Amino acid sequence: MTASQCRAARALLNWSQADLANTAQVGISTVRTFEADTAIPRRATLAMMVLALEKHGIVFLAAGDPALGEGVSLRQSADEGLKPEQLNAENDG
Repeated sequence: MTASQCRAARALLNWSQADLANTAQVGISTVRTFEADTAIPRRATLAMMVLALEKHGIVFLAAGDPALGEGVSLRQSADEGLKPEQLNAENDG
């Protein structure tokens, strides 16, 4: 995860830096300095941050992906939207 991916992931979740720090169980200064590109957390700490974001639906896109490039996406949960039995002519569109 890069600093820009971290900021983007938080934005998608509408999380503050404190929200990420609390969820990942890391210090808020760790999140702040990482996102400011002034420090790189230890590998284990970064993994905790990534895991916290992924558990809440964030998908990390690799820099080498020719179609999308580096970034993040928010996975929609399977229970969002209409269920098959709810589909009808009125809501087809």
